[in-house]
Amino acid sequence: MWCQRMAWLLRGRHGSIRRRWPWLPRDPGPVLAAPARCHPTAPASPRCAWQLHPDHLELRYGSTVMRLDFVWLRDHCRSASCYNAKTKQRSLDTASVDLAIQPQAVRVDETTLFLTWPDGHVTRYGLEWLARNSYEGQKQQVMHPRILWNAEIYQQAQVPSIDCRSFLETDEGLKEFLQNFLLYGIGFVENVTPTKEDTEMLAERISIIRETIYGRMWYFTSDFSRGDTAYTKLALDRHTDTTYFQEPCGIQVFHCLKHEGTGGRTLLVDGFHAAEQVLRQVPEHFELLAKVPLKHEYVENVGGCHNHMIGVGPVLNVYPWNNELYLIRYNNYDRAVINTVPHDVVRRWYHAHRALTAELRRPDNELWVKLKPGKVLFVDNWRVLHGREAFTGYRQLCGCYLTRDDVLNTARLLGLQA
Repeated sequence: MWCQRMAWLLRGRHGSIRRRWPWLPRDPGPVLAAPARCHPTAPASPRCAWQLHPDHLELRYGSTVMRLDFVWLRDHCRSASCYNAKTKQRSLDTASVDLAIQPQAVRVDETTLFLTWPDGHVTRYGLEWLARNSYEGQKQQVMHPRILWNAEIYQQAQVPSIDCRSFLETDEGLKEFLQNFLLYGIGFVENVTPTKEDTEMLAERISIIRETIYGRMWYFTSDFSRGDTAYTKLALDRHTDTTYFQEPCGIQVFHCLKHEGTGGRTLLVDGFHAAEQVLRQVPEHFELLAKVPLKHEYVENVGGCHNHMIGVGPVLNVYPWNNELYLIRYNNYDRAVINTVPHDVVRRWYHAHRALTAELRRPDNELWVKLKPGKVLFVDNWRVLHGREAFTGYRQLCGCYLTRDDVLNTARLLGLQA
């Protein structure tokens, strides 16, 4: 949906991308760079045609029409002198490229684009590579495949929990867990020994633990040892954590080690599913929530803990090229004074925020789970909101935050798209 919206916005700005591609006789040699000339490839390959402009090459490959800037084409050259294939790093000094550069000659065969530059250097690009890596190709792709869910969708999916031993000892078990976690934003590991040390071992299987002002691994009780509502027995409304960090923590791990009482169920809500509903119903609300920057603040002076954290960012964060949502920053407890937008925007923002809150609070979007000793919950803190019902008795949790980059790195090394 977000990809479709971005495509619609771009068409609105720039007009239709459809154009005619006349079939001209193929020139057997390279074509000298000249503006506004259209060239097909060999008749045996009707999927490709191209046209030169003063500052870019327009290339149609299959259903994708790409506009490739000449500086971009020179900068991304994959030749041995420009790109280190072993380290996957650029060797070319981008600052050395003439910003007015034009190719001296261009040739396209059935699979490859060839460009000869004024200094005689030849750049070769596979057409499939260009289709994947061009702006036009990227805006049609999703960075992170996901399944958006409400309670019914998640329950009907019957997403399996992973046994602790399989998670720790086999790549197959770890891959299955990460695949489901990336799709749904939550995941469970069963049969974990209910200790902080065993929970830490589990977390370190997929990521470096992110040490914060709360420490590395934390114990969590209702003793109000920290200046946060979470350290009480009160109910907690749905929220994401550490909105007051410039980069909110990526993954959160929860393990209930002991509970001698009633209540205390954990609430989980797919924030991306709620945002999708807002986008469908009132696109202007979604756009405003993705543009207006807000401050979130955490001030703590309890015991020996003294902290003052401030994070700034919009409620919804999207990739600008395809409008794909990648982070929701929602915490009504920690939202600071709104002083980052003028008065004529504030009221519209409140309407947009109310629409999102209404979706987040819809009962059919609420997934309630009871955490028990031995069952560890992983939550994508950039996507899934969590909360808690009030409880009685003694309840002890442990957990930690994980660095998002390292979780995604583990997933990619196992062959997953992340």
